[in-house]
Parts: sequence; C-alpha cells; structure tokens
Amino acid sequence: MESSLQDTINKYYPYLAEIRKRLMFIAAIFISATVLGFFYFEKVLKIALEFFKLEGSVGFTSPFQFLELSVNSGVLVGVVVIFPFLLFQLLSFLKPALKKKEYRMVLSFIPVSIILFIVGFAYGVYIMRYVVVVFKEKSVQLALGNFIDVSKFLSQMLSTSALLGLAFQYPIILSLLIRLKVFTQETIAKQRMFAYLGSLLFAIILPPTDLYSLVLLTVPLVILFEITLLLNKFVRKTT
Repeated sequence: MESSLQDTINKYYPYLAEIRKRLMFIAAIFISATVLGFFYFEKVLKIALEFFKLEGSVGFTSPFQFLELSVNSGVLVGVVVIFPFLLFQLLSFLKPALKKKEYRMVLSFIPVSIILFIVGFAYGVYIMRYVVVVFKEKSVQLALGNFIDVSKFLSQMLSTSALLGLAFQYPIILSLLIRLKVFTQETIAKQRMFAYLGSLLFAIILPPTDLYSLVLLTVPLVILFEITLLLNKFVRKTT
C-alpha cells in the first residue's frame, strides 16, 4: 500500500512542482502590482471619485479605513495586472499535453479572452455607476441625505467588476470544450436552461441587489452563451 502511494506521489510530483513554481511566479507579480496600487491609492481614489461623480457624497466611517482603502486599491491594480500573466502561465503548463493543432487553437483564443475580461470588468464598473445614480436619484425623490462609505463601495465595485471579468470568460471555456471534442455543441445546447439558471444565480451573489441590476447582470451572460453556440455552429459548418 505504501509502495503504491509512493509511486503515485512520484508520478505526479513533477506536475505538482511545476504548478507550485508557476503559482509562486503569479503570486510574486500579484503582490508587486498590489504593493504599487497600495502606495498610489490616492490617485486610484481620485479617478474613481471623478468617474462615479461621488464628490461630496462619500466619506470614511472609521479612521482605520485609510488602510482598508489602500488595500482595496492595491488589490484592484493587482487583479487587472495579473490576468494576462495568469493566462500565459496556464497556457505554458498545458502546452506539453496538447497537440500542435490544439495548442495553436488555444493560443488563438488568448487575445479574445483578454478582451472579454476587459469588457466584463468595464461592464461591472458601469453597473456600479448605475447603482450610484439610482441611489442619488432615490435620495432626492425621498428628500433624504445620501452618504456612501467610500471603502465599502470600492470593495463592492472591485468584486463585481473582477467577477464579471471572469464570468465573461465562459464563452472561451465553452468553445474550447466544443473544439477539443470534450462535449458536442448539441449536448451543451440541451443544457440551456441550466446555463440560464447559473447566470441568474451568479448575478444574485453580486453586490447590486435591485431587480433592474439583476437583469442587467444576467442578460449579458445569457447572450454570451447563445452567441458562443451560434459562432461554434457557424465555424463547424465552414470547416
């Protein structure tokens, strides 16, 4: 039994060591970018205040929030910087297991993947901007003052945008599964309702809680699913 376990460990140890090395590299890049964002958080904050038009309606609720805000700004920079490096490391790790044709196909998806992440991240930012506009309008309608905890808001903006950036990757995942013949397009199409439900559940866990925001978060994911199926069907017919 011990010999069998040791053989298994010896068999997979090179792969685990390779994964560890790549994760250490990714962690180093992320930490470096986060530290840079940490020390330049004031510039990040000014850009955010101008974009979301929050001047005069935000503030701190604790003296310790300066540190929290610095960390959030650093993480924001780290997430944006780390994504292309993460893709490169993942692709390099998978290269030996792929045929040349498969590797070229996966490589061709990298620019699209980066674009989709940027689009998803930007869409998350604009969703949070919409939330701020609605918040201010409702405050005026109800003749109430409005106050936004800047640290909490930036944290929610970061989580929403980063998660949407990752969620916008699933057309790439679906396309790769179809092209590598893990699943057929027909099989995935039959799971359409589960894809819709998954998109809805994903939208529910994001910070915006009003019904309109829920629709705005769910619909793009559903559209991406359908477009992915159509594009793969078209490619299959033309090849």
